[in-house]
Amino acid sequence: MAAEPVQHAQKPQDPCIICVAITGSVTGKHHNPAVPLSISEQIESTHEAFEAGASIVHCHVRDDDGAPTSDPQRFALLQQGLLKHCPGLIIQFSTGGRSGAGRERGGMLPLRPDMASLTVGSNNFPTRIYENSPDLVDWLSLEMLAHDIRPEVEIFDLSHIFKAAEMQAAGRFNGPPHVQFVMGVKNAMPLDRDVFDFYLETTRRLLPDATWCGAGIGRDQSVMNEWCVAAGGHARTGLEDNVRMDKTTLAPSNAALVRRLVEICHAHNRAPATPAEARTLLHLPERKAA
Repeated sequence: MAAEPVQHAQKPQDPCIICVAITGSVTGKHHNPAVPLSISEQIESTHEAFEAGASIVHCHVRDDDGAPTSDPQRFALLQQGLLKHCPGLIIQFSTGGRSGAGRERGGMLPLRPDMASLTVGSNNFPTRIYENSPDLVDWLSLEMLAHDIRPEVEIFDLSHIFKAAEMQAAGRFNGPPHVQFVMGVKNAMPLDRDVFDFYLETTRRLLPDATWCGAGIGRDQSVMNEWCVAAGGHARTGLEDNVRMDKTTLAPSNAALVRRLVEICHAHNRAPATPAEARTLLHLPERKAA
């Protein structure tokens, strides 16, 4: 028998925070010509998504050949452009493992973005192990704490919720935790409704003050969006995770994917959160434009 959907502290009428993951480390022009790779393309694409309703941007950067990098100078240029053109937008840097090795993954954290991703354990990816050793997780969390950056804790596995609760109890976060359930990565956790509900129930039990969102990969993106919005949480979209509107149609932009998510919000009597509302929900301070 399927599990009954759990009840959540967040009310369905609360605004939905939309995070747009604009480029990632894997998707390229050969997947979809709309994927923004250069700094200028990323700024323009983010601005369009911001105007469409996104209040968080999840950022990776690429080198001149389009390969992922953790280069702090490129992150600084991207941050400068986003602060100028998207006032109030919550800027979240990725410390993901495809962009660098070891501590270089956190080399951009002294730039003090509002948020940064933090994966608190290892798991399988399509062709490799996504390695996040305890020592590296500890170092990244301390760097985020030192620079007053709110982690977004990436949940690829049930154990990651327990690790996040352990870290919160140890004072490793600079405020209420924000967690993201990632479902649909090949060889990791598939999209499964009973598991989704159990993740939410476990998060509510172990991290009662947490806000939460979800990311679905590829064709699972729109389904995950629907589940998150309907359950009163927040949601992620963007060309990093999915390059299509449907099986036969490429997404023309990040903004188009944001607009689809906005329609899902409206269907559930929820509005997309403004950047100011998102900052209030996440207990983040206001930031001034550059």
